[in-house]
Amino acid sequence: MAVTNLVKRIQDIMRNDAGVDGDAQRISQMTWMFFLKVYDSKEEEWEFYDDKYVSLIPEKLKWRNWAVDDKSNDVMTGDKLLSFVNNLLFSYLKGNEIELDGKKIRFEITQDTPLKQRIAKYVFEDAQNYMKDGVLLRQVINVINEVDFSEYKERHEFGTIYETILKSLQSAGNAGEFYTPRAVTDFMVQMIAPKLGESVADFACGTGGFLTSALKYLEPQKVSPEDVVKYNNTIYGIEKKPMPYLLCITNMLLHDVDEPRVYHMNSLEKNVRDYKEEDKFDIILMNPPYGGSEKDAVKNNFPADLRSSETADLFLDVIMYRLKKNGRCAVIIPDGFLFGTDNAKVAIKKKLLSEFNLHTVIRMPHSVFAPYTPITTNILFFDNTEPTKETWFYRMDMPEGYKNFSKTKPIELKHFDNVAAWWKNREEITIDGFPKAKKYTSQEIVDNNYNIDLCGYPHEEEEILPPQDLIQNYREKRASLDADIDRVLGEIMALLEGNANE
Repeated sequence: MAVTNLVKRIQDIMRNDAGVDGDAQRISQMTWMFFLKVYDSKEEEWEFYDDKYVSLIPEKLKWRNWAVDDKSNDVMTGDKLLSFVNNLLFSYLKGNEIELDGKKIRFEITQDTPLKQRIAKYVFEDAQNYMKDGVLLRQVINVINEVDFSEYKERHEFGTIYETILKSLQSAGNAGEFYTPRAVTDFMVQMIAPKLGESVADFACGTGGFLTSALKYLEPQKVSPEDVVKYNNTIYGIEKKPMPYLLCITNMLLHDVDEPRVYHMNSLEKNVRDYKEEDKFDIILMNPPYGGSEKDAVKNNFPADLRSSETADLFLDVIMYRLKKNGRCAVIIPDGFLFGTDNAKVAIKKKLLSEFNLHTVIRMPHSVFAPYTPITTNILFFDNTEPTKETWFYRMDMPEGYKNFSKTKPIELKHFDNVAAWWKNREEITIDGFPKAKKYTSQEIVDNNYNIDLCGYPHEEEEILPPQDLIQNYREKRASLDADIDRVLGEIMALLEGNANE
């Protein structure tokens, strides 16, 4: 099986279908078909190992019984296939009543229904079939059937397909959906070093990049049946958008997590003050959405001083409320958070430094997320052990021979080798009079009005950004400048009032 060109072959077929408009819909089509094939393969596995397992999907609706082309004249195609998919398969999986073999049936689930059975219904709540040509639909299904998910090697090799899909997702131009390079997620996981038995969460998990990196790291630690149980219960994810959610669920099944605790909801819609100990996690790994804004109803879920117009700030709030005592976190944050001095950002950074140990900030070079966004980002590492005493900053420079990362020359794990080496043996580094690595006390950060834009890039040329990114950058800078002006004016007014009272 040539996994590398599988997606391209499918996309080429779909381009001939009048019902599918653009890459986003093509990817959406692929995801529900991949899910059904993967899920059917897992059900066969569950049925084999558990005599008591009873599928909630009727025999005629199982992938193995309608999608597999046995080269007979009975295989469904054309209008018959379209009618089956739209009127029976999708209708049933969405929870609607259908008539099958003279009986009226519905996909019924209860609180007692195992999660691995419930997810089949959850993932189809927002799924759609856009294809209008049943012959082309059959061709796509036949290509997907070239992957044998019953084979361990092929199932894990399918991760390559996922990478292709995710990168295509970015090319489709979905605002705010940025593919986090595997090199970045793998590096963050390696520095956090999860142990089997620890819980790992991502509250904006997308397609599950951080979760899969954590699972790959934990895989060698499985040596007993008890370890397998721990592995299955490791991950927890929340994703707001339907397509990444579907991809994530499929991804977890492929990584042998039979009951993935991944939920289709908005992490910001719960009042953070309501979280209890059982809602907290040992490890949190995230690249939260940024550049967006939330409704007032969402902001009201946070204490007044922590309410921000920036989505990424609100996710930081969530992290701080959901990190266990002694827990560890690694989170990707844009530059705007570091230098921002508006009231909310200062309050968030104050809480972070006074209640958590922000021990390391890695400044990543520009274009890490190229070609999807040029916004410069950073990795914050902190734990819930004690207030911050000191914070190390490290500037990760562009690798030799690279002017920019790109689609053809993406960031790789080896580019973090110098960072990993420095991590183990920390020392201050100065190059051309500018700090590349430096330690700051918490008091120095406080005295700097919580501006942690430190160990930055001194020789960067001005980059011409796309209009939306340029607007976002200027908004962040204006907000920060306005806050600085307000602060200085407040100090002047206080002095004047003091003098007037003398």
